[in-house]
Amino acid sequence: MNFNVDSLPGMKVTIMGLGLHGGGIESARFFARHGAEVTATDLRSEDILESSRERLADVPVRYVLGRHDENDFRDADLVIKNPAVRPDSPFLALARRVETDISVFLSLCPGPVLAVTGSKGKSSTASALHFVLSRAFPGARLGGNITTSPLTFLDDLGGGDPTVLELSSWQLGDLRGRRILKPRAAVITNILPDHLDRYGSMEPYVNDKRVIFENQDRGDLTVCFHDDPYGRSFARETPGKPVFFSGSPLPEGLEGAYLADGEGFATAGPAPVKIVPRGIRVIGDHQKLNLLAAGLCLYHYGLAPQSIREGLAAFPGIEHRLEPCGRSGGVLFCNDSAATIPEALTAAVRSFSVPLHLITGGTDKCLDFSVFAGAAALPKEIYLLEGSATVKLRELLDRTGRSYRGPYDSLEKAVRAAASAARDGEVVLLSPGCTSFGMFQNEFDRGRRYKALVSEIIAGR
Repeated sequence: MNFNVDSLPGMKVTIMGLGLHGGGIESARFFARHGAEVTATDLRSEDILESSRERLADVPVRYVLGRHDENDFRDADLVIKNPAVRPDSPFLALARRVETDISVFLSLCPGPVLAVTGSKGKSSTASALHFVLSRAFPGARLGGNITTSPLTFLDDLGGGDPTVLELSSWQLGDLRGRRILKPRAAVITNILPDHLDRYGSMEPYVNDKRVIFENQDRGDLTVCFHDDPYGRSFARETPGKPVFFSGSPLPEGLEGAYLADGEGFATAGPAPVKIVPRGIRVIGDHQKLNLLAAGLCLYHYGLAPQSIREGLAAFPGIEHRLEPCGRSGGVLFCNDSAATIPEALTAAVRSFSVPLHLITGGTDKCLDFSVFAGAAALPKEIYLLEGSATVKLRELLDRTGRSYRGPYDSLEKAVRAAASAARDGEVVLLSPGCTSFGMFQNEFDRGRRYKALVSEIIAGR
């Protein structure tokens, strides 16, 4: 990008996709605050986007909602694209220049970047990485796919302040060929089938993930999951220095970190060094793997093992990821709305040893639910939400002879049915294994509505 913030006054900027997550909102705010003439356009209606407009009430923004106008793209000096907008949009073809909030940030960021991607676990890994890093570097920031645009803090960064970026495949795909993403450390948690409704097959999806390391050199670190064939291939492909994390001891001669007896160890040096303690606050063995990946990155970034252990032990987890959200009597309610693929649902179910009341199902994105077959017998009861993916789930459950309740046409009906059936010492878990569209705006809306219902149940309403 050949401009800086001093070139922004008077620039005509169109934000394509105002959205509800914050990216489009903060892009509009950033450019308006720096003097650009900002137009925000979105196919969704004014009513749906009312909360987004309210958040921008303090800056001058022109809105075109419920439609796109060609002139807003043709006449703009710069179009900022939402990651959900397909790159082959005919409106983008009219633009002189297309960027994203991530590309703007990377072009102007003064400090080091640590980037995290993967099919699942990337939000937890990025958050744990930032949680511990910020203890040593108070100016460290966290942004990206985690719903915080890095443009919210770009102006406050100093040259030594590290930024942790969680990057989705769509965000990475928008950076392909740009040579502006060169992370000091790149972490790839895992590769599982996802977003096949958009990509059609695994290869283009995986190719977008590869963008995270394509501009690295041997002075940069690439953290790969040894238990995943894709992780091993990434280690061969990266121009950076590859290190591995694994759920079991690594083969001799490989550098990285592994889990053994509930603890995590880094292999660098003459003897293994403990970086992940046995006692952690988050639920699930897969979460411990996320902490191991973060710990390995922190270890190579120069943090002391004791600081890493103490920080990871204190990490509280994040919203919508196996998040305990209240008790009613002796029943614990957990929110795992971020489980949007069958593998995440399966891992969540296997994380509990007490009787489980599972609320699951939703909208399909061309995924195979057979991975859940082995875990389907584990919950005490299963409550299905209506949706196109639930049709697949019902077929699987019927084939295995597994009983279920529903499908329910509202989250409230499913939650109240589960709460009525659960007994002391049992858990009610929302883990959909599907995307949220149809019944909800997104997985965050789904999780927050679940927590609101739990609060009503706890209050006796």
